[in-house]
Amino acid sequence: MVFSSLFFIYLFFVVFLICYFASKNSKNKNTILIIFSLLFYAWGEPVYLWLLILSTLINYLCGRVIDYFRDKPLSKICFALSLVYNIGMLMIFKYSGFIVENLNSWFSLNLQNPDISLPIGISFYTFQAMSYTIDCYWDTVKVQKNYFRFLMFVSLFPQLVAGPIVRYSDIEDELAVRNISVSDISDGIIRIVIGLSKKVIIANNLYTVVESFFASDVEYVSVTGTWYAVILYAMYVYFDFSGYSDMAIGMGRILGFHFNENFNYPFLCKDVTEFWQRWHISLGSFFRDYLLYIPVFGKRIPTLNLFIVWFCTGLWHGASWNFVFWGLYFGLFIFIERLIGKKRMKKIPVAVKHIYNKIVIIVGFGIFYFEDGHNLLHFFKNLVGLNNNAFIDDSVRISFMNNIFLIIIALAACFPVKKLFETDNNSSPAKIFFFNSAKIIYTAALLIVSSILLVDSTNNPFLYFRF
Repeated sequence: MVFSSLFFIYLFFVVFLICYFASKNSKNKNTILIIFSLLFYAWGEPVYLWLLILSTLINYLCGRVIDYFRDKPLSKICFALSLVYNIGMLMIFKYSGFIVENLNSWFSLNLQNPDISLPIGISFYTFQAMSYTIDCYWDTVKVQKNYFRFLMFVSLFPQLVAGPIVRYSDIEDELAVRNISVSDISDGIIRIVIGLSKKVIIANNLYTVVESFFASDVEYVSVTGTWYAVILYAMYVYFDFSGYSDMAIGMGRILGFHFNENFNYPFLCKDVTEFWQRWHISLGSFFRDYLLYIPVFGKRIPTLNLFIVWFCTGLWHGASWNFVFWGLYFGLFIFIERLIGKKRMKKIPVAVKHIYNKIVIIVGFGIFYFEDGHNLLHFFKNLVGLNNNAFIDDSVRISFMNNIFLIIIALAACFPVKKLFETDNNSSPAKIFFFNSAKIIYTAALLIVSSILLVDSTNNPFLYFRF
């Protein structure tokens, strides 16, 4: 089940809200939320529901043991076991096939590929559970003594299968009692519709254009066509993933949860470092807080830690070498910017910085797209015409003219246009009425257009479901 489906929007979520708000107290609301969250997960992955529940049981028990035997050897042992379990589950279900394939290739072995299917959302809920046990061990959060609240924390269906990665400390107090205002519900609905429209109106249509250029025979795509397609792909990934995050944050808001932002208009960045401070913020902060400052070989080595973080960031996205290369690629540019230093970076003309970082970012998305090394090499050659490919051809001109309005809308949506509709306490009543009316009109229009586009859509998954 995905958020961007008529079944979810008009049946599952509506039935859930009726049951949720019909419940009289927080305990009953939590019970309803757990039931619907497990049903949501089982709908798409019933065979691995046990793995999700097992993960919550083990991490919950580890948290209790860590707290009860604090500063004693058993606490450290239990913490180590929780890390082994969480990382081990990722290794088995996500990376075992990748490891076997490389061992066979490197050492001419004939090991059988385990061919284990990837459980939906395992990367997200494993990191959430793991962040809880780490915080318990570091004594930065209070241990959760109610298992069902912990189960609810991990299994919350708004962010269960594709993030954002919500840390226990972010919603610790809201797991027990939540206060929901009219503003929460209103803002939540608007956020859900905006996220849905990002996915259905913009992302899906951008991907259709990208596939027309990259789906086959990439080596024959012109130089301009390659740049055109990869720019659209970068915007597709942004609108697809930020659209999901918007819907997750909006649903959480309606339920009384305040999830942190996961995107902050990343293409407005002035350098690569800033881009990653604005993009997939929950993942970046996870690796920064839990891995960047960890001592390696007995002490913290900043450069080594930086590249370990980016190696893990790349590998987290998928069991393929292009993702590792992608992570290290961005790590290299962040390292270079650190060498230059903040003061010298500020002296570089803003226009130059924008051109530099956009080229780096766009090429990075090409690395992200092409999992096959042969096609990735052709992509690099295409960028500068080394495949003897034409500089431009009719397919680019035709595609651009046919999709010019889509491209204009996508470019505009990369900027904080929603701020144009914001008011403050000093605004006049007439202005507040006008902008509130405008919000209702454009929200309704976006919902209607998205719903119409979903009528003929049979398969509408978010990209990050597979991570």
